[in-house]
Amino acid sequence: MVKTVCSAVGDRMAATLPPMRWDRLFEDLETQIAAAADDELAVQVADRTRRELAATSFDGRLRGASSRIVELHVTGMGVVTGEVRRVGSGWLMLDVVGAPPAVIATRFVVAARDLPLAPREMPGEGVAAGDNGLGPVLRVLARDRTVTAVVLANGLVVTGTVDRVGTDYLDLAEHPLDEPRRAASVRGIRTLSLSAVAALRPRLE
Repeated sequence: MVKTVCSAVGDRMAATLPPMRWDRLFEDLETQIAAAADDELAVQVADRTRRELAATSFDGRLRGASSRIVELHVTGMGVVTGEVRRVGSGWLMLDVVGAPPAVIATRFVVAARDLPLAPREMPGEGVAAGDNGLGPVLRVLARDRTVTAVVLANGLVVTGTVDRVGTDYLDLAEHPLDEPRRAASVRGIRTLSLSAVAALRPRLE
């Protein structure tokens, strides 16, 4: 009996509720459902973005700046500005404004200005233990007998020709930057720890 009375009351309320109010009710429900779905999607996108950012590297950000002018603060060199020409594993080549080009160990780049947000990662790359990323570059300079200025992290600059490169050191035949390697011009052989080399400035003919 009670059930029958309630049902009858409900039917009368439904019959007397204007159709417009039903439309607004369903519109409100659909809006709330859509908003909840948008919120969930936003959370998923934000979470995915955080994961993707966590997988990016400083080298990747620098590589994304290829062919752009950037400002770098480099240990042993101070602030340098130039165009990023190439970025390898642990190093970058910079056309420095108002100075000779430089190959810089990225571990000594303590800050950078105007890097693009989008990185360019290279899967599977890595820096060999002890060589600071510059080992392969130094071996090319040694092979070609290129006269080079070597900038150390403490600010010391030594010039000469790279004679040999070990796993974590290099031997530099010291002589003036504007002279080729000749026995008469070599002042001595200086052995340098690769972990201390911040940058190289090869003399380009």
